[in-house]
Amino acid sequence: MDQMRLGRRAAMAALVKDRDDDLLVVPGLGSTTWDLAAAGDNPRNFYLWGAMGGAAMIGLGLALAQPKRRVAVITGDGEMLMGLGSLATIGNKRPSNLAVIVFDNGVYGETGMQPSHTQGGVDLVRVAGACGIATCLDVRDEAALANLAARLKTLHETLFARVLIAADEPPRVLPLRDGAELKDRFRAALGVKA
Repeated sequence: MDQMRLGRRAAMAALVKDRDDDLLVVPGLGSTTWDLAAAGDNPRNFYLWGAMGGAAMIGLGLALAQPKRRVAVITGDGEMLMGLGSLATIGNKRPSNLAVIVFDNGVYGETGMQPSHTQGGVDLVRVAGACGIATCLDVRDEAALANLAARLKTLHETLFARVLIAADEPPRVLPLRDGAELKDRFRAALGVKA
């Protein structure tokens, strides 16, 4: 099964390659944070430590507060399953500058690789569509991943994408962990005064 899935580190690198200053990225707890740090730390990355289930709502808040910037939430299936209600709120608000991207490996990687509900048939793409998000992509290969990366550069509508990735555990690349310092550096990158 994993031979037909994308590599998560390569997928993350493809999504943030050649990013400009107007793309803000909010990774979810755990693997997507490590993958984003491995792709290259950036002051416009807002890493979450201990905010399981909150990435999509933090991304929504950023998208509403910074309407001239694009916001990409890149999280895992476990976190998205925990915060499914956020998709309803996002579908209701429909910010044109927000993309919610779920790396779906079908397991809860942070707690021991137990099967997640996506292995049991929960279809996050259909859930997002049912919540009112008009553009929902199911990314399963390199061509679809390249299409998603291109859409992030010119985002003009709320977008949801499920990226099917392999359930692997590459070495962790830990970014800055001090919450106050992360907040201050992120605000400075946005030109927001403290």
